[in-house]
Amino acid sequence: MLSRWRRVAFLIACVSLVMVGMSAAAHADARWRITKERWSESDEKAWQDFVAALGATDCWTFDECIKSPANPYRHTDPKTRFYVDCADMPYVLRAYFAWKNGLPFAWQSAMQSADGPGGDIRYSVYGNTVVSRDSVPRTANGVNAIPILHTLVNVVSTAMFRRNSMADDPSMFTDTYSPRLDREGIVPGTIAYDVNGHASLVWRVESGGRILIFSSHPDHSLSRTHLGKEFLRTGPELGSIFQKFRPIEVVGATRAANGALVGGRIVGVPNADIPDFSLEQYQGNPPGDPHRWRSSSWMSNGENLDFYTYLRSRLSVGELEYRPVEELRTMMQSLCFDLRSRKQAIEISLGRGIQNMDPPQRLPDNIYGTHGVWELYSTPSRDARLKTGFKEMYDLVVEFVKMNMVDAPRLNYEGDDLPRDLVAAYWEENAACSVSYVNSAGSTVELSIDHVIDRLYDLSFDPYQCVERRWGAKGDELATCRDGAEKTRWYEAQRYLRNQIDRTYDVDMGYTVESLERGPWGLRTGRGVEEGPEVDIRAYLEGLIARRGAPRAEIANPAMTP
Repeated sequence: MLSRWRRVAFLIACVSLVMVGMSAAAHADARWRITKERWSESDEKAWQDFVAALGATDCWTFDECIKSPANPYRHTDPKTRFYVDCADMPYVLRAYFAWKNGLPFAWQSAMQSADGPGGDIRYSVYGNTVVSRDSVPRTANGVNAIPILHTLVNVVSTAMFRRNSMADDPSMFTDTYSPRLDREGIVPGTIAYDVNGHASLVWRVESGGRILIFSSHPDHSLSRTHLGKEFLRTGPELGSIFQKFRPIEVVGATRAANGALVGGRIVGVPNADIPDFSLEQYQGNPPGDPHRWRSSSWMSNGENLDFYTYLRSRLSVGELEYRPVEELRTMMQSLCFDLRSRKQAIEISLGRGIQNMDPPQRLPDNIYGTHGVWELYSTPSRDARLKTGFKEMYDLVVEFVKMNMVDAPRLNYEGDDLPRDLVAAYWEENAACSVSYVNSAGSTVELSIDHVIDRLYDLSFDPYQCVERRWGAKGDELATCRDGAEKTRWYEAQRYLRNQIDRTYDVDMGYTVESLERGPWGLRTGRGVEEGPEVDIRAYLEGLIARRGAPRAEIANPAMTP
């Protein structure tokens, strides 16, 4: 007999399948006729514009984005709903665009782990190889596009992106290739793959080199942020970080009277023939051995940089420079969007009533990569990325202060009191970011970035817990929580897991509450860490100002001073 949470997951999956399947049957005229042998430069540019427009619109699920005014093709769609997670989104979006423009499309239909049999192919140590491929049939009358999009949702996982960037098999070629690190290589529609099991799409590269990305999640919510250090750089065998869809071509087809291509086969353009193919993200600059990626160096204008600074330098229009106050504002705005996205995910879970269910007797084997209710409605990976974003903001602000002390040329700041200007910007952005939740008693609780910083390591990722704990409530705010003793015990036992910002997919985490409580703690134990890293930039900056003798009233939150 299926356990309660497995029954819920099964029913949710069945509902999704039925809704899409009914729609496909009712709209058999949604024909995909391939009329072009290859994607032209203008097609690729239109693809970039398409992704950029969707990324910029205010939509919170993939389905909302596709049905928004940002999609010029929405009026030609059959009545259906689109469900995708992070891995599906790049494929489904690319296929959707190809469908609407009469373009060919092909995909890896099966992968094999280089690790050998067993294990989760999404987290293979040595990457995966392509063992089967499929493509949109080329017929005079075309084929129904909706079942193809649905097939992609069933087939695609992050295992598709975990492949060797140097592979160049002419028959079992990879769907994507490694691009050059410049403004022509990293464009809207470029895939950003995090080897910890997440994929996003680039939708804008700002003039200062910051990369804006958006992604879908297992609960179908959509999030937007900027690419940071949470996207780990690894070797070419795992395919991180940047990938672009490989150019493909239909060869040997005939053209029907209506212009559709019939028959033929799909070939992939070899790496050597792709203008912006490059192993730069593995080799470094100057280029070295991509297999010795850990020792790669990153030189720009005679300066040795870390990879992420080098990336921004390469993507900046002109010389990379930091405007510290504007940088802080941008990071806080991005984090505000992340918090709004988190709210959306929690509300989806609450709407399913997961918080009213009894928790399992033990955690999943790995809380970051699993299946069922936990994968759909828990937020450990999302929360880890959020915490990494707060830490990155803190670290960068500390670096700005240090750069200002030595008058570093890369810092563009014309004021005379950087900590005070940063604090002023902090409070302004904090006031502009309002995130609220409805507690278990039906009342609205208002939060801000400053509130979240104070409770960052108290935010529960566990969908079985009350909404108050999902938002780290304490004291009177927690009084409306209806969790009983068992869930309270789980919340306290998970404290060390909440302190952890590193996502560990290769350790066993299937603990009972008793074994979590016993410890020991540490990344390799799967029980979490004793303390989370410092993230409170407000306290850091106010401390700097106070040490200079400024009255506390002058540096407090303006909204709180009389």
